[in-house]
Amino acid sequence: MVHILITGGAGFIGSSLADRLLADDRYQVTLVDNLLTGEMGKVPHHPRCTFVSGDVNRYEEIAAIMTSHAFDYVFHYAAVVGVKRTIENPVMVLRDIEGIRNILSLSKNTGVKRVFFSSSSEVYGEPVELPQHEERTPLNSRLPYAVVKNVGESYCRSYQKEYGLDFTIFRFFNTYGPKQSTDFVISKFIRLARANQNIPVYGDGSQTRTFCYITDNTECTVRMLEQGLMVNEVINIGSEKDVTILELAELIIRLTGSKSKVEFLPPLKEGDMTRRKPDASKMMKILHHDLISLEEGIRKILASEVFQPS
Repeated sequence: MVHILITGGAGFIGSSLADRLLADDRYQVTLVDNLLTGEMGKVPHHPRCTFVSGDVNRYEEIAAIMTSHAFDYVFHYAAVVGVKRTIENPVMVLRDIEGIRNILSLSKNTGVKRVFFSSSSEVYGEPVELPQHEERTPLNSRLPYAVVKNVGESYCRSYQKEYGLDFTIFRFFNTYGPKQSTDFVISKFIRLARANQNIPVYGDGSQTRTFCYITDNTECTVRMLEQGLMVNEVINIGSEKDVTILELAELIIRLTGSKSKVEFLPPLKEGDMTRRKPDASKMMKILHHDLISLEEGIRKILASEVFQPS
């Protein structure tokens, strides 16, 4: 049996990846989370899944977990997340560098075969080209969250070069789904629309984003794991279909049959990039099928138990 550690395992993407892995009886999964932003309600209830409360930024806590198990692979997803939270708590964000170093050091010392690191589209900053390509596009954001992710990518490359520890770096572009917390735009807009409350849009809403449904994210991830793909490489995980935030708000109002109105607010001072759009060619070669459309993905969320009206 393949034993996998997922840090940040009580978070949206980490717990969703655990759900996907546990559907295959070859995998045993251990989830670690300090529950700063994770939630126990997202942790799978499964005989091959174990949850351990712990902080990867504290060496003694994560060392006790990793030295007492023989993990084959590690998915390091633990991080301070959310635009508002990361901007308001920059020092707390920078502490995540300790967690990255702890995970890589312990992985090399405990026989882990490969570390999968969750980076972010934030590393690209304001686009100098579109779509944003893994090798061609400069990493130019100076926000603490993006800097930490960039440092994490450098750590991965350094540990591979010096110690031979293999890695794969995921640059996630706005993954969404039923388990996502209301800190994030789609789930926030759905909650407001369901309550017929105004939906806040910063600026004129012309800033664009792309959105990747969670099952496309996890399916691509598992294929890389099982097929030995993208070893010591970087891959964008996201959709190439962009949409303005105003269009997103209007779509959600339509799909929910809401009476909500769009409320335009002053632009954010920082952290709200004007455009993001990945070059997703690597991802598409792995999946060999079209991604779930934004409208279909939102309909899936609306049909899920999590978003049923009370």
